[in-house]
Amino acid sequence: MRISSLGEAEPFVTGDGSTIRELAGQVSLPALNQSLAEATLPPGGATERHYHRRAEEIYLIVEGTGRMELDGDEREVRPGDAILIPPGAWHRIEATGEEGLRLLCCCAPGYRHDDTYFE
Repeated sequence: MRISSLGEAEPFVTGDGSTIRELAGQVSLPALNQSLAEATLPPGGATERHYHRRAEEIYLIVEGTGRMELDGDEREVRPGDAILIPPGAWHRIEATGEEGLRLLCCCAPGYRHDDTYFE
């Protein structure tokens, strides 16, 4: 059995501009078909608008408030909200609160830099 700890996960910045700590996936636990990571954005920070050709994503907002854009539809998000992002859907998220934004991101198949496409 292998267990990954958030406190031991090395942070890195993804192509979209968020800081990620991967809990399961290619970098940490050798998950074959999915990944799980914590993403953080500072107050006023936002990801670059992008899509993933292969990966389906689910965001779970853990702390802070934000504004999620998914294929032109914009909504306010807060802790406890889950957002499904289908493959090919353009998306971006912005931290709108004073404390920044923290979310869990699950991707299937697992997150890969080369599956992230920008405008």
